[in-house]
Amino acid sequence: DNALAECVIGLFKTEVINQIGPWKSIREVEWETLKWVDWYNNRRLLDPIGYVPPAEAEEAFYQNLNTLDMVA
Repeated sequence: DNALAECVIGLFKTEVINQIGPWKSIREVEWETLKWVDWYNNRRLLDPIGYVPPAEAEEAFYQNLNTLDMVA
């Protein structure tokens, strides 16, 4: 768990903190953090799941589960 968290934090620092700054206030950092987390969870495309966003893949997974329950 800790290794995964460190990996994601390193990715965030590389993509946002080091590239977009300099930051004038904590509020700016918080806002960019919220935007990046939204992108990471909802809009980035992942190869292992067919180049679809994680939120879309999760929705399809649960839709499929509901369909299988109805068939059974």
